[in-house]
Amino acid sequence: MPRPTAAQLAYGSCTVIFSTLAMLLLSRTSSGAGIAIIAVAALALGLLVAMTVPLPGKRPAAAEQQPAPAEPLRASVPAPAPEPVRERAVS
Repeated sequence: MPRPTAAQLAYGSCTVIFSTLAMLLLSRTSSGAGIAIIAVAALALGLLVAMTVPLPGKRPAAAEQQPAPAEPLRASVPAPAPEPVRERAVS
């Protein structure tokens, strides 16, 4: 099992803290069972957020499965028009 990155730990921890506070404030519960349920829900949400943070250096699976073009694309650029020769005016 790979170690969690710093970003995963930070996102997961912030999610647990803020979701716990939000659920406690919104539910206005004071019973031990209600607080325990909110704590377990916040931990589950934090774990979900931490596991869905993309890992560095890995590309999405959809980007890896794109087929290569059948033949290379070639751009045709017209040759630039020749400029008239300009000579310095004698003053």
